[in-house]
Amino acid sequence: MAYQHPESKRAFKNQLYEQLARIGKALASPHRLELLDLLAQSERSVEELARETTLPVATVSQHLQILHAARLVDVRRRGRQRRYRLASGEVVRLWLALRRTGEAHLAELEHLVSTWLPERRHWPALSIDAALELLQSGRALLLDVRPRDEYASAHLPQARSLPVAELAAHLSELPRDCEIIAYCRGPYCVFADEAVALLRAHGFRAWRLEVGVLEWQERGLPIIQAQAAERSVL
Repeated sequence: MAYQHPESKRAFKNQLYEQLARIGKALASPHRLELLDLLAQSERSVEELARETTLPVATVSQHLQILHAARLVDVRRRGRQRRYRLASGEVVRLWLALRRTGEAHLAELEHLVSTWLPERRHWPALSIDAALELLQSGRALLLDVRPRDEYASAHLPQARSLPVAELAAHLSELPRDCEIIAYCRGPYCVFADEAVALLRAHGFRAWRLEVGVLEWQERGLPIIQAQAAERSVL
């Protein structure tokens, strides 16, 4: 190997870490983290992301440009509309790793959950193993309570799509002789909490699955994915 002058090696290291820092800078925004979380569920337009985050369209567009410049999101055209999605499965894993690092090192996260979601102390979530046992025995119904476009993008096998906003109107269609397991976007999504509260209030035996599609797939378990959706996967 040819000898490299110390100044050349230092220049290389400086440029290397400068490039990697682009990722860190792109992640250094709570709004951009929320956008990554949403895009991990399904691709979306700027307008859809703006409605979901309650941010102005112009602000969302600026955040997406930063994420795109850091190669964390891709964009494709569908007619006149621009659709955004995560650039690869590596970005999904990066998001999950960031979240788990926060869970391991930031006590504030646990405090936030106990403060804003106190009912979780009374309704323990089902683990993946516990849910699988119930589903394999035929003693449970699995509900995906996310919006239908997210279900269409990817969902758990056996899951029925019933968004939480529509749940009250369809209670009479649900069986009362089995357990009902609701899942949404993951441990910090409250759609499943709302579904379980409503179901229990009407006498159903309902539980929240502690994970979503991303964590399920990360475990190596199969998911049902739309063939037409060119979506990043783990």
